Order: sequence, then structure tokens, then C-alpha cells
Amino acid sequence: MRRDREGRDVEKGGEGLDRQIELLEGRRASKEEARAAGGLRGQKARSATEKLLTRTTSGAIYAIVTLVCIFAGPLTTTVLVVAEAWLCCSEFFRICRMGGRMPNETLGLAAALLFPVAAYLHGLLACALLLLGLLMVCACWYVFTPRASIADVAVTALGPIYTSFAFVSIILIRRYDVGFTGAVLTLGIMFSIWANDAFAYFVGSAIGSHKLAPRISPSKSVEGFVGGLLGSVLVWVLISVFDLAPISLGWAVVMGLLVGIAAVIGDLFESRLKRGVGVKDSGNVLPGHGGLLDRSDSMLFGGTMALFLLLFGGIL
Repeated sequence: MRRDREGRDVEKGGEGLDRQIELLEGRRASKEEARAAGGLRGQKARSATEKLLTRTTSGAIYAIVTLVCIFAGPLTTTVLVVAEAWLCCSEFFRICRMGGRMPNETLGLAAALLFPVAAYLHGLLACALLLLGLLMVCACWYVFTPRASIADVAVTALGPIYTSFAFVSIILIRRYDVGFTGAVLTLGIMFSIWANDAFAYFVGSAIGSHKLAPRISPSKSVEGFVGGLLGSVLVWVLISVFDLAPISLGWAVVMGLLVGIAAVIGDLFESRLKRGVGVKDSGNVLPGHGGLLDRSDSMLFGGTMALFLLLFGGIL
């Protein structure tokens, strides 16, 4: 009897262990679909950490390279802009092809390379002459190429104008003074636009409730837009107050507001381009950030606005 009773007890214990194993296996099987999709809590945390590290690392490298090139002088700034303009133009043409357009990429990319070089060698007038030459060459291509549509010609011309001609503002401002003041003005533009983006994000995340452009960029809010303008104004006011560049306080406020508005327009314009063809990023050259055009869209319009404001204000 004792042996039987012990045998039964052992058998019951074995059944209990088997039951626990079945429960564990069932629980694991129930999570298999979520595990395959990366939806488990640990997987989400690990993925978020990896994305943050990737984004932070690539962003830091991009920022360091930019700072070094700008402080080194106009020539290195030009080399940087040449590379960025070419990449941005290439990404723009990629978006156009996805939308069914057939731009002349050889012509457009060549112009994207030439605009920064012309700006470095001879300034704004040379860029204006090159712009006229680009339009004339595009017109000739359209006349002598029966397969080319006017839409193809339009995006061929728009590509280098949008991504390179607008970018030369950075070179022209850096050429103003090869020393510290020129570097500060150039970085002032960049910092004001970065501050605009950062303040807009944090203010919009905290109190944003009124959508700015829901069909184009659902995450942007009116509150974030106002916060971004405050960030842009703050940078220019600090430049004026600490006498880092010859800008009056009133003109600094004007620059902060108008540069911030232009930067937002540039951001929305590029968002509209991507939404039109159904893509999230313009490319993948910057891990964690997307394409270079994604990082430069605000700078293109904001930098051009800053250039003309500096000219109108008698600072350049």
C-alpha cells in the first residue's frame, strides 16, 4: 500500500509538472505572433533604444562634420554644400520618378554641382547667370526631345533650383567673412532652424491640439509652430545681444520670425512631395533620419530667407 500510495503521489506530481509545461508552452504560443511582429515589451524597448542610438550617432556625426567644415572656411563649406546639394537633388529626382515624371537627371545633377561652385567663385551674380543658363538648356532639351513632356522639363529645372540654388545661401553668407563673424552668421542660420524644429517638437508634444496641416503633416500643430518661432527668435536675439554679429535687436527679431516661417514652409513642401508619392523618407543616407533632403528641407528655404534679410538689413 505504501509503495502504491507513493507511486500514486509520484504520478500525480508528474501530471502537475506536465500541466505546468503545457501552460507555459500555451502562453509562449499565444505570444508567438506578437514576437514575430516585434510587439513584445522587451522587443519594443530594445528596438526603441537601437533606433535612438542610431539616430543620435548619425546626427552627431552629421553635426560635427558640418561644424568643422563651416569653421574651417568658405572652401570646406563649399565642398560640404556641393555634396549635400548633389545628394538632395538625387533624392528629389527619385521622388519625381516615383510620381511618374522622367527628369533629365544628367542635366539636373550637373547644375546641382555647379551652383555651389559658382557661388564660391563669383557670388550671387554668377548663380543668377547659371540659373538663366539652366532654363535655356532645359528649353532646348524640350524643343529637341519629342518624348520629353513639359512636366519632365519643369521638374528637371526645379530639382537643382530647389536643392542647390537655395543651398548656396550658406556659401554666400560664409564668404561674407572668412573669419569668426562669417562662421557665426552661417551657424546662426543653422542653429535658428534647428531651434525652430526642436521647440516646435517639444511645445507641440506638450500642448499641441490644433493641427497646422493635418493632410500633409498630421504631427505638426499651431502651438508647435508658435513655439518653433520663439526658438528661432531666441537664437537671433542671443546673437544680437552678445554682439556675435552686427545685427540690431529689432532686426534679429524680424529675422527669427521670417526665417522660422520660411523653414516651416520648406518642411511642409518636402512633406507634400513625399506624401504625393506615398513615401516616408526621401532616402536612407542618414541612418535613423532618412534622406539628406529630409534633414535639409527647412534649411533650403530658411537659409535663402536669411541671406536676403541680411542683404536688406545691410549686414552683408
